[in-house]
Amino acid sequence: MTQLLCPSMMCADFACLEDEVERLDQAGFDIFHMDFMDGSFVPNFGMGLQDFELVRKTTAKPVDVHLMIQNPGRYVDKFAALGADIIYIHPEADQQVTRTLARIKEKGKKAGVAINPGTSAESIKPFLSLVDYVLIMTVNPGFAGQNYLDFVEDKILDFVNLKPHFDYEIMVDGAISPEHIKRLSRLGVKGFILGTSSVFGKDRTYQEIEKELRG
Repeated sequence: MTQLLCPSMMCADFACLEDEVERLDQAGFDIFHMDFMDGSFVPNFGMGLQDFELVRKTTAKPVDVHLMIQNPGRYVDKFAALGADIIYIHPEADQQVTRTLARIKEKGKKAGVAINPGTSAESIKPFLSLVDYVLIMTVNPGFAGQNYLDFVEDKILDFVNLKPHFDYEIMVDGAISPEHIKRLSRLGVKGFILGTSSVFGKDRTYQEIEKELRG
């Protein structure tokens, strides 16, 4: 199974963000992952709209947006207009989940649900026919540099077992190391959101890192 390697731009060097995007693009990474936070749904603030616009204009690769915010449906039209290819929402943050997912698709975008470590697969099952991607958080959302939560792998297997009945890809986000990529790929995970555990802050080029991760 071909992996989707998705650098988390929250972890990039913001002093030279455009250069970071160009080098990651040339290295062969697949999707640029953008985190947006409101300080309410998660206790932190993420990237800004200008950051998104810069990344979007710098690459022709897909760009996703992970809305870690209350009432994400209010921002679907905005991010669709800015050029997001995939829009992730947290069901816990939206009182009209099916409406929001339908709106994402009406805009011609891929719809995704992002799932916190404490959220069960069973509670997400009613929405699975509406989504293209299931993003499983392997850390508590909101901060980079956390430890990987091993117990979440049981939930990953739940979604692997449900997958034959639906049409989605499984993604994971949070402290994803090269070892996690190898093991989770074997379990059936398609895509990996990559931060400081595998891509950023290393003493190798992005080309070298990308090749090693594909290995």
